[in-house]
Amino acid sequence: MNKLTPDDLDKMSQASSDKPKDWIKVGMSSCGIAAGAEEVFNFFAEEVKKRNLQIEIKKCGCAGACYAEPLVEVSVEGLPSVIYGSVNKDVATKILEKHVISKRLVNDSIFEVLA
Repeated sequence: MNKLTPDDLDKMSQASSDKPKDWIKVGMSSCGIAAGAEEVFNFFAEEVKKRNLQIEIKKCGCAGACYAEPLVEVSVEGLPSVIYGSVNKDVATKILEKHVISKRLVNDSIFEVLA
């Protein structure tokens, strides 16, 4: 393995700063998928592309709260990271329109606010 040079580190740093700082993670464990997480993930992916939003959609594993699946964690600059529970397409639409675009929390769907 080659050692990284300062130029290599600068290129890596530049590449990471080009990525969206905002993201949405959808819990895609077996319990999440059984509760509809795959449909929610696909909905987010399609809508973000359609609306040309600069937010990354990611998959993640189990958060240990199967009863609240599908769980969706949202991180948008200027707001606390939030986990929404029992997310369906209607809630996902509210998350995009209120949380991501209008920078307001969707209070009636919050499972947990992260510091």
